[in-house]
Amino acid sequence: MKMITVTAAALLLAALTTSAAAENLTLGECLKSAARNNQALKTASLESRVAAQNERIAASGYLPRVDASGGYTAQLDAQGMSVGGFSAPTQQADYGFFSLSVEQSLYDFGRTASRLEQARAVSEATRQGYRSQEQEVFLQVVQAFYGILENEKFLAAADEEVHQMEGHLKDATSKYSQGVVTRNDVLQAEVKLANSKQRRLDIARRLENGWLLLNHLTGRQDSGRGTLEDQPPAQAVPAAKDELAVRPDVLAARLELTAASAAVNEQASGLRPEFYLHVGADYTQNRYLKEPVIMAATVGVRFNLFDGFATSARLRQAVESRSRGEERLRQVEQEAQLEYQTAHNDLKVALERIGTCEKAVGQAEENLRLNRGRYEEQMGTSTDVIDAQTLLTQARSDFFQASFDARVAQARVQKALGVL
Repeated sequence: MKMITVTAAALLLAALTTSAAAENLTLGECLKSAARNNQALKTASLESRVAAQNERIAASGYLPRVDASGGYTAQLDAQGMSVGGFSAPTQQADYGFFSLSVEQSLYDFGRTASRLEQARAVSEATRQGYRSQEQEVFLQVVQAFYGILENEKFLAAADEEVHQMEGHLKDATSKYSQGVVTRNDVLQAEVKLANSKQRRLDIARRLENGWLLLNHLTGRQDSGRGTLEDQPPAQAVPAAKDELAVRPDVLAARLELTAASAAVNEQASGLRPEFYLHVGADYTQNRYLKEPVIMAATVGVRFNLFDGFATSARLRQAVESRSRGEERLRQVEQEAQLEYQTAHNDLKVALERIGTCEKAVGQAEENLRLNRGRYEEQMGTSTDVIDAQTLLTQARSDFFQASFDARVAQARVQKALGVL
């Protein structure tokens, strides 16, 4: 009975494994899985949450500050006073004390407002930076996805070549045994078969590595496999200039410039005074005084007279950072335009290559058929057959390469527009 149970469990596990291996995966599903499970994106999302807290820190300048302190003091001798030769204590030797104060900034010439604006801009720039990183990860998923499909096609072509070379070796061996051809034909066929098998092993290695990469990017198990569903590429459509302005990295650069400008205003406000209101209550335990609690309110002004030129240096530093932000924005905009133009051009050329390569495959198949027939009739050589098979494999590889280059280029166009 125990053996039957173990066997049933093994069969169920095998069935589940087979079901998982046969899983159909679309590109959209892989992108959604990457958005949920990619470890790099999880880390980047936490950076956005950290930056969001800076907004609360900056906004705290609009709220009052409340402080409380207290304690107990034990003195060796109590403090006293002397009048007309007589001395009297003015405090207890041991006493407790407590203090409560509330301070509110009344006007600081825009310092708090600039800090809040800077924090909000940095927080939003971090969120846009996350979106930009997400686009990069999505492009890696697309490249891995179509890399697998491409290598599956390459592997099928390599299997066909191995099969054809095995058949050719069999024909050459048969003809050699009949004395129709020389030993050289057999040797050529054996070498070509060995090369074809080695090429197939290399393609299988790339295919396996492609699955490992896709599983890593999408957060799936390393052993996970499936059937990828291909989709034809779309036509290349030129983008308007303002479409590139909504790219996450462009938006992030603009927000960083906004934050840098706010930092300049904040540092400039450091050269101006701050008006404040202070309300406090102080209690000191003392049986010699009638008023142990002193309550007071103060309206005051604070102004730094000299801090070793630190304020002016921070202001110059903020101005230079703003200039750096302006140059950074121009750089990002130019790189975005270059990325889009390059991807759009690659997509257009790849689509043109598909038709040319498809025609070349048909021609290579006909060429192989003719050379094989000539060899059967002893009008051609073994080299002609091997060269024709190599040409067909190359033509098929070029066709597959063009097809998947078009798909990746299409994803690059979408990524360049920030809509992948």
